[in-house]
Amino acid sequence: MKLLSLNLGRPTFVEYTDHPDGVTGIDKRPADGPVRVAAPGPKGVGASGVAGDAVCETRHHGGNDQAVYAFAREDLDDWERELGRPLAGGAFGENLTTEGLDVSGAKIGERWRIGSEVVLEVTSGRIPCRTFQGHLGEKGWVKRFTHKGAPGAYLRVITPGEIRAGDPIRIVHRPDHEVTVALQFRAVTTERELLPRLFAAGDALHPEALEKARAYVARQS
Repeated sequence: MKLLSLNLGRPTFVEYTDHPDGVTGIDKRPADGPVRVAAPGPKGVGASGVAGDAVCETRHHGGNDQAVYAFAREDLDDWERELGRPLAGGAFGENLTTEGLDVSGAKIGERWRIGSEVVLEVTSGRIPCRTFQGHLGEKGWVKRFTHKGAPGAYLRVITPGEIRAGDPIRIVHRPDHEVTVALQFRAVTTERELLPRLFAAGDALHPEALEKARAYVARQS
């Protein structure tokens, strides 16, 4: 398992974002050298956990629980076949394009060591948005991406440091529960009846997903 590419985005003016200034950092490109990764601060204040990477819409993106976004090269390859077009590393707005790692099959709270320093913890799957659809230019993209159920993973930074393309990735902790990124994603999007199962992930779960699970249980009681 390794980090195939480490991708950074710059603020770009586009027509398809809800950001009040019309900018987005979703178009990410591979970095040439090492990049520092660190916790950026709370959502709404902190942006990307990857130095030099732009997160413009901090109401919905970035912050400690969404500091880094990872997507598997294998899933990009699957989408290449389906869409009939090439997809470079970073095409889905991911910071980390991985190889040999089942990103959407990772468990919430799973920890990855990348290189010799950095440790990241899986928190949730990525929810597709209007900006993502506009960036890809695919009709009905939000629905298609959701139906596929392989959203990639958001991660928080446990141990900061530098990483670079080619660094090995090792799973250093895998929790003793069955709440995967894919299950969490389905629970908060298309299969709300799965929400109570998310409690098994404990404090590692993204706070917004935890709040959805609590609200669902409260409505059922």
